[in-house]
Amino acid sequence: MLFSGLTIFISCLGLLALIAYMAETRMKEIAVRKVLGASLTQVTSLLSVDFIKLVIIAILIASPIAWWIMDKWLQDYSYRIQIQWYYFVIAGLLAILISMATISYQAIKAALSNPVNSLRNE
Repeated sequence: MLFSGLTIFISCLGLLALIAYMAETRMKEIAVRKVLGASLTQVTSLLSVDFIKLVIIAILIASPIAWWIMDKWLQDYSYRIQIQWYYFVIAGLLAILISMATISYQAIKAALSNPVNSLRNE
Protein backbone atom coordinates (compact mmCIF):
# COMPACT_ATOMS: atom_id res chain seq x y z
CA MET A 1 0.00 0.00 0.00
CA LEU A 2 2.91 2.30 0.73
CA PHE A 3 4.39 1.77 -2.72
CA SER A 4 1.01 2.25 -4.37
CA GLY A 5 0.67 5.59 -2.60
CA LEU A 6 4.21 6.51 -3.60
CA THR A 7 3.46 5.63 -7.23
CA ILE A 8 0.32 7.77 -7.22
CA PHE A 9 2.25 10.65 -5.64
CA ILE A 10 5.02 10.47 -8.25
CA SER A 11 2.50 10.33 -11.10
CA CYS A 12 0.69 13.37 -9.65
CA LEU A 13 4.00 15.25 -9.55
CA GLY A 14 4.59 14.40 -13.20
CA LEU A 15 1.09 15.53 -14.11
CA LEU A 16 1.57 18.73 -12.11
CA ALA A 17 4.81 19.46 -13.96
CA LEU A 18 3.15 18.80 -17.31
CA ILE A 19 0.20 21.12 -16.60
CA ALA A 20 2.58 23.78 -15.24
CA TYR A 21 4.57 23.64 -18.46
CA MET A 22 1.44 23.81 -20.58
CA ALA A 23 0.07 26.73 -18.55
CA GLU A 24 3.38 28.56 -18.90
CA THR A 25 3.47 28.09 -22.67
CA ARG A 26 -0.15 29.21 -23.02
CA MET A 27 0.12 32.14 -20.62
CA LYS A 28 -0.40 34.73 -23.38
CA GLU A 29 -3.52 32.93 -24.60
CA ILE A 30 -4.88 32.75 -21.05
CA ALA A 31 -4.16 36.44 -20.51
CA VAL A 32 -5.91 37.46 -23.73
CA ARG A 33 -8.92 35.32 -22.85
CA LYS A 34 -9.09 36.90 -19.39
CA VAL A 35 -8.86 40.40 -20.82
CA LEU A 36 -11.69 39.57 -23.22
CA GLY A 37 -13.87 38.42 -20.32
CA ALA A 38 -13.28 34.71 -19.79
CA SER A 39 -14.31 33.44 -16.39
CA LEU A 40 -12.27 31.31 -14.01
CA THR A 41 -14.31 28.26 -15.01
CA GLN A 42 -13.68 28.79 -18.71
CA VAL A 43 -9.93 29.17 -18.28
CA THR A 44 -9.75 26.17 -15.96
CA SER A 45 -11.72 24.00 -18.36
CA LEU A 46 -9.53 25.19 -21.23
CA LEU A 47 -6.50 23.71 -19.50
CA SER A 48 -8.22 20.67 -17.98
CA VAL A 49 -10.13 19.20 -20.91
CA ASP A 50 -7.04 18.02 -22.81
CA PHE A 51 -5.63 16.18 -19.81
CA ILE A 52 -8.92 14.59 -18.84
CA LYS A 53 -9.24 13.24 -22.38
CA LEU A 54 -5.77 11.72 -22.06
CA VAL A 55 -6.63 10.14 -18.70
CA ILE A 56 -9.83 8.64 -20.12
CA ILE A 57 -7.95 7.25 -23.13
CA ALA A 58 -5.36 5.76 -20.77
CA ILE A 59 -8.11 4.13 -18.71
CA LEU A 60 -9.75 2.70 -21.82
CA ILE A 61 -6.45 1.23 -22.99
CA ALA A 62 -5.25 -0.03 -19.60
CA SER A 63 -8.46 -1.61 -18.30
CA PRO A 64 -8.79 -4.46 -20.85
CA ILE A 65 -5.08 -5.20 -20.61
CA ALA A 66 -5.22 -5.26 -16.80
CA TRP A 67 -8.31 -7.47 -16.87
CA TRP A 68 -6.66 -9.93 -19.25
CA ILE A 69 -3.41 -10.12 -17.23
CA MET A 70 -5.23 -10.52 -13.92
CA ASP A 71 -7.53 -13.16 -15.36
CA LYS A 72 -4.54 -15.17 -16.59
CA TRP A 73 -2.79 -14.75 -13.25
CA LEU A 74 -5.82 -15.83 -11.23
CA GLN A 75 -6.34 -18.99 -13.30
CA ASP A 76 -3.44 -20.65 -11.46
CA TYR A 77 -5.25 -20.58 -8.11
CA SER A 78 -7.68 -23.30 -7.04
CA TYR A 79 -9.82 -20.81 -5.08
CA ARG A 80 -10.17 -17.86 -7.36
CA ILE A 81 -12.51 -14.95 -7.72
CA GLN A 82 -14.06 -13.43 -10.78
CA ILE A 83 -12.88 -9.96 -11.66
CA GLN A 84 -15.90 -7.69 -11.70
CA TRP A 85 -16.32 -4.79 -14.11
CA TYR A 86 -17.01 -2.27 -11.35
CA TYR A 87 -13.45 -2.65 -10.00
CA PHE A 88 -12.22 -0.97 -13.16
CA VAL A 89 -14.92 1.69 -13.05
CA ILE A 90 -14.00 2.58 -9.47
CA ALA A 91 -10.29 2.65 -10.33
CA GLY A 92 -10.99 4.82 -13.39
CA LEU A 93 -13.11 7.27 -11.41
CA LEU A 94 -10.42 7.51 -8.74
CA ALA A 95 -7.80 8.18 -11.42
CA ILE A 96 -9.98 10.92 -12.92
CA LEU A 97 -10.61 12.49 -9.49
CA ILE A 98 -6.93 12.45 -8.56
CA SER A 99 -5.92 13.91 -11.91
CA MET A 100 -8.63 16.60 -11.67
CA ALA A 101 -7.39 17.61 -8.23
CA THR A 102 -3.83 17.82 -9.55
CA ILE A 103 -4.78 19.67 -12.73
CA SER A 104 -7.23 22.08 -11.12
CA TYR A 105 -4.60 23.38 -8.69
CA GLN A 106 -2.31 24.59 -11.46
CA ALA A 107 -5.16 25.64 -13.77
CA ILE A 108 -6.74 27.83 -11.09
CA LYS A 109 -3.34 29.28 -10.28
CA ALA A 110 -2.87 30.21 -13.95
CA ALA A 111 -6.41 31.56 -14.22
CA LEU A 112 -6.00 33.80 -11.18
CA SER A 113 -2.74 35.33 -12.36
CA ASN A 114 -2.71 38.96 -13.44
CA PRO A 115 -3.00 39.16 -17.26
CA VAL A 116 -1.08 42.46 -17.32
CA ASN A 117 2.11 40.76 -16.19
CA SER A 118 2.14 38.27 -19.05
CA LEU A 119 0.98 40.75 -21.71
CA ARG A 120 3.47 43.42 -20.65
CA ASN A 121 6.38 41.34 -21.94
CA GLU A 122 4.96 41.25 -25.47
